[in-house]
Amino acid sequence: MTQAHQHTPHHGARHGHHQDHDSDDQAQLLDLDAEVLAEHMASITAWLPLKTAPRQIVDLGCGTGAGTFALLDRFPDAHVTAVDAAAGHLQRLREKACARGVAERVRTVQADLDHADWPGLGLPDLVWASASMHHMADPDRALRKVHRMLAPGGLFAVVELAGLPRFLPESAPADRPGLEERCHAATDRFHAEHVSHRGADWGPMLTAAGFTVEGERTVAVHIEGSHSEAIGRYALGTLRRLRGTVAGVLGAEDIAALDRLLDTDGPHSILRRDDLAVRTERTVWAARRT
Repeated sequence: MTQAHQHTPHHGARHGHHQDHDSDDQAQLLDLDAEVLAEHMASITAWLPLKTAPRQIVDLGCGTGAGTFALLDRFPDAHVTAVDAAAGHLQRLREKACARGVAERVRTVQADLDHADWPGLGLPDLVWASASMHHMADPDRALRKVHRMLAPGGLFAVVELAGLPRFLPESAPADRPGLEERCHAATDRFHAEHVSHRGADWGPMLTAAGFTVEGERTVAVHIEGSHSEAIGRYALGTLRRLRGTVAGVLGAEDIAALDRLLDTDGPHSILRRDDLAVRTERTVWAARRT
């Protein structure tokens, strides 16, 4: 997901607007998202109402490949064109494809999807956009472009986040209970101003672009993380991103408590907690070009 406003990057977000997308910490957070939520991503790909297994897939806003590799796993005869604006993420994706032995099934294309002219992406029978559409400057135009690009009868899967992940219990931390929720409330206000399509209902927009919406599903995520190093690192990376947005909004005591959680060498580090869990939701719309 694009990170200009300190968004938490969930699985396959678009990286088109900003200059910090090649940062290693962002790529690591995308990789952690893919690792922690792999089972839920697989359940979404399994749910898609496909008439036949797709052979040509386009992953719009692929990031470091969470969706790309979930789709390659689900459809072993498919080839994926992975599109992103961040060269660093595409390089990371190619390295993963080589390590997994699927390099010949992946083509990467560097492109900013906010540009009026998209590069040639073939004639896919499945287009996948995970946590990317809400970053588009003109999402209606992007939806029309996808409609024209899809093969007749092809499917467009839009996966969006109902909210950024939560990790801490409401009673934490002990000296500032409810801190995480206050952080999210502050970032939600920020996103409402700067990312107007975050949390949108994509069904009517898909219909207006000429698609027939054939299914909508919300996947609730709740993963206990008491013994998961990956979830601890995922929580750390996400809260680091949140801090950049809330720094000028929250009070000094909340910021100090947040910094204690982010201090990996301190006694209150979030990495030392045994009560973490990943809580979020994802909604997927499946729309067909009829």
